[in-house]
Amino acid sequence: MLEKTAALYRKILHIRLTDTFAGLPPHALEPVSPNNPLKRLLKVLLYTGGRLVLNLFKVNKPIGHLQGKVWLYVVSQNNYDSLRFLAEALPDTAFVAGQNKNIGKYGKQVNRLSFRFKLLYYYKFPFVLWSLYKSHGRRALRFFDLVYDAIGFYEIYLRLLKQYRPAAIVFANDHNADARAMLYAAKAHSIPTIYIQHASVSTSFPPLEHDLSLLEGQDALDKYKQCGPIRGEVQFIGMPKADVYIQHRKAATPVRYLGICCNTIDSTQGIRAVVQLLTQKFPELQLTVRPHPRDTRDFSFLQALNPHIVLSDAKKENAFDFLLHQDLIIAGDSSIHLEAVMLNIPGIYYKFDKDVALNDYYGYAQQGLVEQANAAPELAALIQSYRQHRPDVYLRAQYYNATVGTANDGRSSELAITYIREYLKF
Repeated sequence: MLEKTAALYRKILHIRLTDTFAGLPPHALEPVSPNNPLKRLLKVLLYTGGRLVLNLFKVNKPIGHLQGKVWLYVVSQNNYDSLRFLAEALPDTAFVAGQNKNIGKYGKQVNRLSFRFKLLYYYKFPFVLWSLYKSHGRRALRFFDLVYDAIGFYEIYLRLLKQYRPAAIVFANDHNADARAMLYAAKAHSIPTIYIQHASVSTSFPPLEHDLSLLEGQDALDKYKQCGPIRGEVQFIGMPKADVYIQHRKAATPVRYLGICCNTIDSTQGIRAVVQLLTQKFPELQLTVRPHPRDTRDFSFLQALNPHIVLSDAKKENAFDFLLHQDLIIAGDSSIHLEAVMLNIPGIYYKFDKDVALNDYYGYAQQGLVEQANAAPELAALIQSYRQHRPDVYLRAQYYNATVGTANDGRSSELAITYIREYLKF
């Protein structure tokens, strides 16, 4: 029995055990799994006392009204944005999330699934960790805090699904531990599972195992084929969350507004260097820096370098609203490149930190979606070339988004709803 449990948690924790995750720079790993082992131990102790024990005494709002509905399972604000169109189009849907999951500005709009008895399953932790150590060596010990956090998700969800029997569960995330635990719990109860891709994928992702997977385009399918056997039905739908913005696709006007998009793997030193470069080389450009929604660092120091710089708050302004105010963007390994090109906004792939192991993680530069600059002089030269001529680029997105340039361009939501209705026989 415990051998099966260990094998299950190995699948649940898939991405946390990959070379890609282990190779993230220390500053990116720190908020997820502290680099200091004593800090990791303290994190586990605080999680045990502050979450697991307190949850035994915490009573969430009743969720009896979720019985038999289609659950829209979300793990982030971006997930909510990606699935919101389904709540507006399908009957009897409800957003659900884990008890303590941070859903940003939508936190009050989701129904919370209680983890009240999660602590009762922690007797499995030593065996699961030992099993992972035998298969993954010291990496399992390095991320013991993430293993600890994952324990109990599957068992809790198994019990909740047996009690409330949703008609189906729709996911916008296929790699977080809690989302994968929900997937396998649903499979155990033969509850239909549907996956809607919400961002670009990589070959480090777990195999595709949902009953119906609605992917954006060929790129995602090609990568998932490298992840392992594909189970279930697959359809291409493009990007539903972009539908309302396609009609505002930008003309190839001169470059006046330049967006600098960063995420948690980008160091503040690297971002600072780019801002300094652009401020010196292109003082006439309006620069806007947009950190990832999960990035909690304070970037106000950039305004000392350039008092006219704008900081975009990703928790309040979604990616497309931000992009509509840009003529060109610079970013590293971020899905915002694809979203920009879809709106006919060129992007430049630039690594803010040369020592980071990731290189063109999504293949955007390799596939010609964006241009790549390998050093500061190349970056400046590319920006200057776009200032002289900014071409139409949106058709470059066709490999990633199957609807671009077709009759279904801007109708991805309709396609998704059609496929879901057909599959669930609504």
